[in-house]
Amino acid sequence: MSDQLKNGFKELAKEQALYPQEQLLKVKEGRQSLNLGIPREISLQENRVILTPASVAVLANMGHEVLVETGAGNGSKFTDNEYSEAGAKIVYSAKEAYEADIVLKVEPPTLEEIELMKPGTSVVSALQLGNQKPDFIQAMNKRKLTGIAFEFLEDKVGGMPVVRAMSEIAGSTVMNIAAQYLSSANDGRGVLLGGITGVPPTKVIILGAGTVGEYAARAALGLGAQVMIFDNQLYKLRRIKHALGQQIYTSTMDITTLSEALELADVVIGAVRAEKGANRIVVTEEMVANMKEESVIIDVSIDQGGCIETSELTTLKKPVFRKFNVIHYCVPNIPSRVGRTATTAFSNIFTPILMQIADVGGIDEMLYANKWFMKGIYAYHGSLTNAAIGRKFNMKFKDLNLLMAARF
Repeated sequence: MSDQLKNGFKELAKEQALYPQEQLLKVKEGRQSLNLGIPREISLQENRVILTPASVAVLANMGHEVLVETGAGNGSKFTDNEYSEAGAKIVYSAKEAYEADIVLKVEPPTLEEIELMKPGTSVVSALQLGNQKPDFIQAMNKRKLTGIAFEFLEDKVGGMPVVRAMSEIAGSTVMNIAAQYLSSANDGRGVLLGGITGVPPTKVIILGAGTVGEYAARAALGLGAQVMIFDNQLYKLRRIKHALGQQIYTSTMDITTLSEALELADVVIGAVRAEKGANRIVVTEEMVANMKEESVIIDVSIDQGGCIETSELTTLKKPVFRKFNVIHYCVPNIPSRVGRTATTAFSNIFTPILMQIADVGGIDEMLYANKWFMKGIYAYHGSLTNAAIGRKFNMKFKDLNLLMAARF
């Protein structure tokens, strides 16, 4: 073969390398039978569970195996018999429930619970980043678990269904709590939450114009209270005024304006969401010291570290404390007070998601087929994949898209 011909082949090969190359398309593997575990929550103030017996029945009738640890539904008033009749297998140890391929729970798993899971397990739960430490992430990665935080989980249109549902419940519940601790029966100021003819209305300040703020405002306005809403995002303030359909007082969190309003407040609701994994303190200790004695603070943001400087975690057994003689209610997971309602809300969200996971062939295929589902993943087969967590704990993290591309 002549040198000229050889050179011609070389040039042709180089040119061909620059053309777009064909790539095999991933073939859909078809429906997969899921193996789901629902352990009993060990937190003393957690009454919720991920699935109701009705949802278990739907999944069991489709051929999926659901393992429910005995007593898992007690806090929500669902019995073992109801789950068993729905098609679940009742197991009598946490170890059996945690050996499932997909573990469904509400509270983040403890280090001891993580050790009960087999490598490769997917665990769906809250993350509660404000209360976590690096050893939790390290333990998840050591076991090569896939962690799905439902507070990060998005839907197809960019909404956050779990956060929205739990926020609606929390917002609707906080005014009942405030009324309880304003009353003389609980050594409060003896003030009616709301207003009646001839008596000035109760003053309620809501920090944060999100879903919690909206539903708290609805409840307070329905009782006749005077409501003031603070948020630094003007579009949120406009949205909440439109949603409420009333001309209520709204303001950015100007220190002077907020301080003056707090001095006259009867109830303060802290509902400011954490940003990029870090909580924001918007009410200082000095501001709290200037508030009326026996006024009530409910820090709904305490799950993520709180937005009021004087807030400290409390429990359902001892829900309040006083500082500067201001009553503080800082119990995390307020929706757990209405466990049955919250469980039904969880179930309405996760049942369709689980059915979709089965249809596409498993968790990994769900990630590959649905980019919106990726937002909930913070740990994947031994790697941290959430940038905010990485920055918070100064840990290395990997781009989940790259990990998925390498896998497939």
